[in-house]
Amino acid sequence: MEDIDDKIERINKEPAVARYSTRPSHLPKTPNFNWLRRPVISRRRLILTILALVIFLAVMVGGGWIGAYLYENHHSIASTTSAKQQYISDESELIAAIAKNVGQSVVSVDAQSQVTSQDIFGFNQTQNQESAGTGFIIDSNGTIVTNRHVVPAGTSSVSVTLADGTTYNNVQVIGRTADTDPLDVAFLKIPNLNGKKLTPVTLGDSSQMQVGDRVVAIGNALGQFQNTVTSGIISGYGRDVTAGDQTGIASENLTDLFQTDAAINEGNSGGPLVNINGEVIGLNTAVASGAQNIGFAIPINDIKGLINSVLSKGQLQQPYLGVRYVSLTNDLASQFNLSITRGAYIVSGDNEPAVIAGSPADIAGLKDGDVITKVNNITIDDKTSLTGALAQFQVGDKVNLTVVRAGKTIQLTATLGNTPTG
Repeated sequence: MEDIDDKIERINKEPAVARYSTRPSHLPKTPNFNWLRRPVISRRRLILTILALVIFLAVMVGGGWIGAYLYENHHSIASTTSAKQQYISDESELIAAIAKNVGQSVVSVDAQSQVTSQDIFGFNQTQNQESAGTGFIIDSNGTIVTNRHVVPAGTSSVSVTLADGTTYNNVQVIGRTADTDPLDVAFLKIPNLNGKKLTPVTLGDSSQMQVGDRVVAIGNALGQFQNTVTSGIISGYGRDVTAGDQTGIASENLTDLFQTDAAINEGNSGGPLVNINGEVIGLNTAVASGAQNIGFAIPINDIKGLINSVLSKGQLQQPYLGVRYVSLTNDLASQFNLSITRGAYIVSGDNEPAVIAGSPADIAGLKDGDVITKVNNITIDDKTSLTGALAQFQVGDKVNLTVVRAGKTIQLTATLGNTPTG
């Protein structure tokens, strides 16, 4: 019998692979009249006179119409060109303003780490590895958000360089999500600012972004071109990809991502994706392999809970529910004979239970086969996964879960725990 994982794999395609404008005339002469006698005009002369008058009027009217037409069209073309030029000018000024305002909060990140690998004879060997990426300041005390793959496990030292060129060494890694977590996030802290005043970014609402919305990406392109600015649009959302480095050895599964055509290059990882209001709505993370201008960013709403925990408690605490789930699509819903097509379908597989014993989900009463459709007022859909919804809360928060069970909607309450380590 086909198990759940084989069924899901058969229905779903393989995840995308990513790498990180009147002429005056004379009156006719007055005819001479004899007393009580009316002048006589020949038929031929009358016809010629009428014809001449018709031609004259046609020239007058036609000339006026042509002149007006040419004037209006010229005016229209000129107006259209002017409007285009004004639009281009306005957009350029907007991007320049965003680059200036947000750019002061973007930093370059350099990390040194040690990695262990096996040589051709099977012996372990340790090598030093250097990585370069980007981050952005989230508070005036020197807390920075970046990607965890910018500061991987085994990182021994981190330095950051501000937009004005100031460099800080001995930067602390105060928290990173687990390597298996779909949220590729890490937090850094500058221990001593030496009197430097930092400007944090303004966080936006990523759930309000639509396909076609303009965005700007800022980052340390290729690890050497600090604060490179590119622009584009949101070209998709809810994307799932498998991202990795150039060697193909390290990889991770990422979910619920924005897709953008704003150029994101290696070294841009951890930089901000910004809306036209100058608000950060995404964390740049990966770029599609073998494609042009297809990049991916984690929606900022998905990590707001993590940000709040770091800023309020000084450490990373990640909300934990304790379920194994798949995000529903039309095909999956049809295959499993479900009455709804969107939500988090709780299901067991890979020798893993649907609900972990003793977890907040277990205590709340969730069961195998349940579909979570909302967490408080956050709808689980193409834009927001269950992981993304939970990440907007903090450990210890009580959340209301809207659940569809056997075709009926019920309400459950869960108190979120802290994601277990190891």
